[in-house]
Amino acid sequence: MEDNHLHILWTNADPVVFDKMVMMYAVNSLVRGWWERVTVILWGETARLAARDTGVKERIQLAMDQGVKFSACITCARELGVEEQLRDMGLEVISWGPPLTELLKARAPLLTV
Repeated sequence: MEDNHLHILWTNADPVVFDKMVMMYAVNSLVRGWWERVTVILWGETARLAARDTGVKERIQLAMDQGVKFSACITCARELGVEEQLRDMGLEVISWGPPLTELLKARAPLLTV
């Protein structure tokens, strides 16, 4: 595990939380050098918000342009009917159960929102 890789587990689909916490911290973390790598994990309803809200999509693209990586839970994406939209946006869509468990067991930097 990398000590300088922050994972943000994004589970709250409130657009204000997305804008004022997830995006603000993820982008600033890279731009200001607080973390070398940042990955935002979409889990639950956040997958549908990301796939269907134009403003959220645009902000995700801007964050990706700054180097933030986005990865979504495949089960959530499939069950919410947005897997292809997320892939089309350039997001990784994978089974996150095992990797999340590894992060937790390793006590890797993980911010849950």
